[in-house]
Amino acid sequence: MLVLFKVIRQNQNSAPRVQSYTLDVQPGNTILDCLNRIKWEQDGTLAFRKNCRNTICGSCGMRINGRPALACKENIGAELERLQNIAIAEQSARENGTSVSSPSIPEITITPMGNMPVIKDLVVDMTSFWNNLEAVEPYVSTKARLVPEREFLQTPEERDRLNDMGNCILCGACYSDCNAREVNPNFVGPHALAKAYRMVADNRDAKTEERLETYDNLESGIWACTRCFNCNSACPMEVSPLDQISKIKGEILARKDASASRPVRHRKVLLELVKQGGWVDERKFAVMVIGNYFRDVKGLLSLGPVGLRMVTNRKFPLTFEPSAGTEEVRSLISSVQELESKSDPKV
Repeated sequence: MLVLFKVIRQNQNSAPRVQSYTLDVQPGNTILDCLNRIKWEQDGTLAFRKNCRNTICGSCGMRINGRPALACKENIGAELERLQNIAIAEQSARENGTSVSSPSIPEITITPMGNMPVIKDLVVDMTSFWNNLEAVEPYVSTKARLVPEREFLQTPEERDRLNDMGNCILCGACYSDCNAREVNPNFVGPHALAKAYRMVADNRDAKTEERLETYDNLESGIWACTRCFNCNSACPMEVSPLDQISKIKGEILARKDASASRPVRHRKVLLELVKQGGWVDERKFAVMVIGNYFRDVKGLLSLGPVGLRMVTNRKFPLTFEPSAGTEEVRSLISSVQELESKSDPKV
């Protein structure tokens, strides 16, 4: 079957342009197979990265119809079926029932990954990606690197805790679609923090406390994550970077009290208020978090304009009514906390 490939082409510091190529392909052909044919048969100037062709090296990361993916993993048949399902869903969601005609030849659009400057065509400069990975020191520290008399042995259970993060092939897909990275150049990115938890969870590492202090950062560390879930959706290896970031947060929250920082206080106050009333008492939340229980005068003053607008617009809640089932909510939270206190990832 014929498929039209629309490839975004671009040289460094130049405007992107769309170039189209038509190929006669089989449903089982991968996107990388098709890019190879375009380069070998139609346009030798097309630039893209590749290596293993077997979902191991992560070199061929790119955006395929708007989503980050590995070109060696995605095949034509599955991608066209995905596009068709999207079109059907959009059609059924239309209120007027007007049909939308499909193009005579199926189209696949291929663009470079995001959050990294383009060098040429589908090749991006991954310097920031690697620098941010290095910033979290993604290697095990074993007592100042002294040569041991025997290996640093682990039980199967201890090793199993590392499996998810160990599956990361550093393809850049999560980094490409990270909303936090797009607006905050200081954020190290989901790939780095997923690898960071790999070190925190490793019982052989001797720098856990020091690492957690480094990762507990509002601008570059875990609190800069917006929890958009894009990284989990983008990851082709099911590493679930957001889940690993949440685990680091859990380690920090278990070690610090509400006075430590505003992000820590935000989580602890939220839980405290939900335990009290089943949901958040909005009258108290901002004062307790931003005002640090009336200790932060500057924070309290910053609430003035917002509070005034709420009162003026009759948005300020004068009373609070606990939700139904508050006792059950409190019991559930206490049970989870008790279970968590009994589990230590480095036991």
